[in-house]
Amino acid sequence: MKKIFFALIVLTAISSNAQTKSILIINGTAHLGSDSVIQNAIIGIKNGKITLLADANTTNVDKAVYDEIVEAKGKQIYPGFIAANSTLGLTEIEAVRATNDFREVGTILPNVRSLIAYNTDSKIIPTIRSNGILLAQITPRGGIISGTSSVLMLDGWNWEDAAYKVDEGIHLNWPRIQSRKYLDEDNIYPGPYEKNKDYIKQTTDLQSFFADAKAYNESTFREEKNLRFESMKGLFDGSQTLYIHSNDVKEIVEAVSFSKQFSLKKVAIVGGRDTWKITSLLKENNISVIVSLLHDLPEHPENDIDQPYKLPYLLQQAGVLFCLNNEGNMEVMNLRNLPFQAGTAVAYGLTKEQALKAITLNAAKILGIDKTTGSIELGKDATLFISTGDAFDMRTNNLERAFIKGKNIELNNDQKTLYETYKKKYSLK
Repeated sequence: MKKIFFALIVLTAISSNAQTKSILIINGTAHLGSDSVIQNAIIGIKNGKITLLADANTTNVDKAVYDEIVEAKGKQIYPGFIAANSTLGLTEIEAVRATNDFREVGTILPNVRSLIAYNTDSKIIPTIRSNGILLAQITPRGGIISGTSSVLMLDGWNWEDAAYKVDEGIHLNWPRIQSRKYLDEDNIYPGPYEKNKDYIKQTTDLQSFFADAKAYNESTFREEKNLRFESMKGLFDGSQTLYIHSNDVKEIVEAVSFSKQFSLKKVAIVGGRDTWKITSLLKENNISVIVSLLHDLPEHPENDIDQPYKLPYLLQQAGVLFCLNNEGNMEVMNLRNLPFQAGTAVAYGLTKEQALKAITLNAAKILGIDKTTGSIELGKDATLFISTGDAFDMRTNNLERAFIKGKNIELNNDQKTLYETYKKKYSLK
């Protein structure tokens, strides 16, 4: 019995995300995620928090009080990247239906929680993590209201271990005014647009549902418990964000009007291909944008061919809060390319520090976790990594160390293991 009890204590200690020793990182170039860079930084980490942040040239530190000294001379230090609007951990092999668990049967399902379906044993997670993505918003798909998302750390034995911010937002797929048909079965060659004949009914049903949910949550007397209405409470009291998935400018304008009708305090547009056309409206109503896949074709035939690439720059110039995500075909496997999409945004107008904010601090602000993460600042969680090269360049990005809340994270994955196996087999240098 004593052996079993001891084993449980050991397992509890191992599964904990708490930092076990103090760490001092010295002499690296620290990109803070807040438009600032310290060329010769010194970063102290204790109890999972950043307790020291200074220029090593002007600060004397007693190294003896730290358990480990990490020399980062000539290397780059970044806050952990944050992947918004992801199905990571909800799908493993997109072509194998049994490994996909991101969609429930039904159309209006605000009470569905993506969190409890998250698979910490996914083989994809270590691959994503090895490119600097250390936090992710896990999001359901399908229907009109898909369900509730949560922010998770990409480390942990189970979803309880990995949970960072639980049930932080509800996802609404705004009905399409018109949709584009494709000329082939693989949806590669686009054809003409067709009007959605059910659009008015769908939006009217949405208004009725939101009105009923608001009335239910404002009432002091309830005959019976309604899980769908209760799960909407956070939208009306401001504790949750409504994420509206839409790309078309007309749909986005109507979605903004809809959010104002119900006095929703936190709203973000997901996708937002046409948001560059209505930046004044978005800024006026304090609505942020989670920009979808940059490496894609334009939304409309009349758009510039590089419209998706320069969208972040246009939003930045207009003062609209935005972040980047990687929704699209093969989105989970391609999620590891998120930093390289930020690199594309640099090539099309953003500075490197602005692009960094687009996948760190800006994302944290939109997800409501910026008080504790998203940048390298005193008092925040020590969620960061060290790369031997530029994290936005696929040729040089090479993570050497990574930490989530000060805990050292394993950076190996199946792809690296296979590479080493076959390099040895064929005696490659």
